[in-house]
Amino acid sequence: MDRQAATKKEGKLTLVLALATLLAAFGSSFQYGYNVAAINSPSELMREFYNETYYDRTADYLSDFSLTLLWSVSVSMFPFGGLIGSLMVGILVNKLGRKGTLLLNNVFSIVPAILMGSSAVAKSFEMIILSRLLVGICAGLSSSVVPMYLGELAPKNLRGALGVVPQLFITFGILVAQIFGLRSLLATKEGWPILLGVTGIPAALQLLLLPFFPESPRYLLVQKKDPAAAKNALRRLRGWDDVDAEIEEIQQEDEAERAAGFISVVKLFRMRALRWQVISIIVLMAGQQLSGVNAIYYYADQIYLSAGVNTNDVQYVTAGTGTVNVVITFLAVFVVELLGRRVLLLLGFSICFTACCVLTAALVLQDTISWMPYLSITCVIAYVIGHALGPSPIPALLITEVFLQSSRSSAFMVGGSVHWLSNFTVGLVFPFIQVGLGAYSFIIFAIICLLTTIYTFLVVPETKAKTFMEINQIFAKMNKVSEVHPNKEELKDLPPSTLEQ
Repeated sequence: MDRQAATKKEGKLTLVLALATLLAAFGSSFQYGYNVAAINSPSELMREFYNETYYDRTADYLSDFSLTLLWSVSVSMFPFGGLIGSLMVGILVNKLGRKGTLLLNNVFSIVPAILMGSSAVAKSFEMIILSRLLVGICAGLSSSVVPMYLGELAPKNLRGALGVVPQLFITFGILVAQIFGLRSLLATKEGWPILLGVTGIPAALQLLLLPFFPESPRYLLVQKKDPAAAKNALRRLRGWDDVDAEIEEIQQEDEAERAAGFISVVKLFRMRALRWQVISIIVLMAGQQLSGVNAIYYYADQIYLSAGVNTNDVQYVTAGTGTVNVVITFLAVFVVELLGRRVLLLLGFSICFTACCVLTAALVLQDTISWMPYLSITCVIAYVIGHALGPSPIPALLITEVFLQSSRSSAFMVGGSVHWLSNFTVGLVFPFIQVGLGAYSFIIFAIICLLTTIYTFLVVPETKAKTFMEINQIFAKMNKVSEVHPNKEELKDLPPSTLEQ
């Protein structure tokens, strides 16, 4: 068979690859999005439950401060759990594999789903707080492991498209939670425990079906040293028998990395050969969260109300915004291989920058010019479109692409930690920024969007349709090293304790 035919077959989206992608994303990434949004709609009902439960125990109601503190802890346990989950990634994916970690991760979804679903009957708000921590761990693991798993399953010409699928299911999870959270559906006194407990269904489905799909061929060959299993996995994924060329590419990657061995987080920061990769991932992950995406959603209801949207109708407008998010992310799946990662990042952050600037002006002038509130709504929608095109889906995809096998798990730990710390920081600090700066709050986010755009333009290379080795050769030139990995002389400069980690 000639090279052109082989390349064509390698790039085919087979049934096994498509189902593995959908199952991994629906069973794991969906959880992240769903649990971000599920707690918002029934928040007042859940606060009442907290107060009533406390009254049943003590014959006294919670003070306003205590109730606010309990609710804040309930909300913040999710990003805190996400941080814990991101720190567990390296150990689990190297010990259990990518698929094995996803299977274990279902425990962190099914158990809290049961606890949250039965919390009202048990009259325990502590069960909700613990559950938020556990589903946060689930989200922290899935936000790193799913892109890693899909990036290693996909052929290079489909890696971008499949790499955006996890973000698509995160946005889909948010939309489903917004729809289920309508007051006409599950945002009721009897329905909110069901709303929170639904999160266990996708996890149970993944736990039942994912064992029948292949493990990452790269993990099987490079870390498990099992060529036969790697070949079988590739044959199932590609839909044809001649996978020798792809096996050879993985082996070349493995041979190039042997001098470095396994690269821990500490070694990741010390190695000159990985300097710009690490800096880029930190900048992009921080830019993704600190650009104000959560603040936009937080502020959206007030913007809609100021534009004259009826209080009861805001929930439908919010769900409409969630629909726009899903549609644009779905579009990104198809254009990421056409336009490339770099273009989508530049376009997305530029749109977000412009939207934040115009939104600031619109909020300042909304009481003096009648049509300004409608411009505010336009800015919110434009921001959501911009973020969904590039800043939301691309950074996690790039972690898979710019790091080789030995450093990829540690890189996801770093990227995940930055992601969740930034997420937690915005949630904690934004209410104070809003009080202090008011309408000018979004200038801060505009500056972050602008700085991230400039960094992307100056530093981040295009990775579209390139092998992992080709991408790392680009970074080798940027890092001014002669090879993809540092030679043994560079490793000798590291302390022995670092090499053993």
